Amino acid sequence: MNLYSTAKSIECHRTRIVLAEKDIIHETLEVDARKLPEDLIDLNPYCSVPTLVDRDLVLYNSRVIMEYLEERFPHPPLMPVGPVARAQTRLTLHRVETDWYPLAEIIETKGEKAVTKARKELTESIAATADVFSAKPYFLSECFTLVDASIAPLLWRLPHYDIELPKASKSVLAYADRIFEREGFQVSLTEAERELRL
Repeated sequence: MNLYSTAKSIECHRTRIVLAEKDIIHETLEVDARKLPEDLIDLNPYCSVPTLVDRDLVLYNSRVIMEYLEERFPHPPLMPVGPVARAQTRLTLHRVETDWYPLAEIIETKGEKAVTKARKELTESIAATADVFSAKPYFLSECFTLVDASIAPLLWRLPHYDIELPKASKSVLAYADRIFEREGFQVSLTEAERELRL
């Protein structure tokens, strides 16, 4: 099993977290997003990362990869068992991907005016959910899930985005510390990602 990944992408990072949490034997092939290798271009019609190759199967889109890994390697489980709870988890994943990831993308790639606006929106949106972060050890769960694997890369990058959460968001910071201490999270980090917090 091979994962084509870049050093700093949130989408790649959350995929690497799932691989690490499940202790799946694989090889991570770090590529340059600006100059993808020919074999990846041949494998993936969207020329995107992450791309997972498992024998004859080629998967792209981090969410598809994460759910495939969850189904193929069910232990430890990173999704709830019941259909209602699974649907709620998927809805939360959708909200993270729709509400927070695009703002992170703007901060990483756009000009100063757009970045200032996105930074403010992301700070306010995360702060507004502080009560949810304090409700349970993990995000609306007693156990680490795909939602945590998706939120963790974003929280790790907050200092890099020049975002400081308000004091009322202590529960978010406490949650982040719990996640960052996990062995799976530490294993998932690239050298470039570690440097984001230096």
